[in-house]
Amino acid sequence: MILKMFEVGPFPENAYIVGDDASGEVFVIDPGGDNHKILGYIKENKLKPLAIICTHGHIDHLAGAAELQSLMNLPMRIHSADEPLVQQAPMAARMFGMRPVEIPHVDGYLEEGDILRAGSVELQVIHTPGHSPGGVCLSGDGFIIAGDTLFQMSIGRTDLPGGSYKALIASIKEKLLCLPDDTVVYPGHGPSTSIGFERENNPFL
Repeated sequence: MILKMFEVGPFPENAYIVGDDASGEVFVIDPGGDNHKILGYIKENKLKPLAIICTHGHIDHLAGAAELQSLMNLPMRIHSADEPLVQQAPMAARMFGMRPVEIPHVDGYLEEGDILRAGSVELQVIHTPGHSPGGVCLSGDGFIIAGDTLFQMSIGRTDLPGGSYKALIASIKEKLLCLPDDTVVYPGHGPSTSIGFERENNPFL
């Protein structure tokens, strides 16, 4: 399996390439900028990207999406509840002093229980609202791409429009803490962790 993380953008944010090393089919997850890193890795390893997948619609997770779509003709998928955030991408970039971005085209929606397949690798969509209304996590074999739902010793902020502390805690406790303790958590910011470690040590849980 391929699971490569890139720290990108001014915030900094974790973008991922996840997929099947045998076929070279991969997903680009949360391209928040610095696309030269992502494009260089894809070219160097002769990979076949299938789509851009965004765990949610905040600008630090999709600032590079429109450019990647243009350069590689890739579709983008996100949960429907976060499409309004996608449409606000240029305004959000200006607000945070980032370089101008275009609005990426949403080609399909992610829904609870969807299975994303790249070769033999499968990612299951888990809807985890709270950080944003349409936040999702992507569960694979022994790992989860958590977006801004769960971090090492922390959780996603809930003070942005559409955020809900109550909903986020419920999402984590009901949908993530039921996973095996050795499940590796790859978050949208910061170092990786595990479900067991966060269950025992995360002060918000």
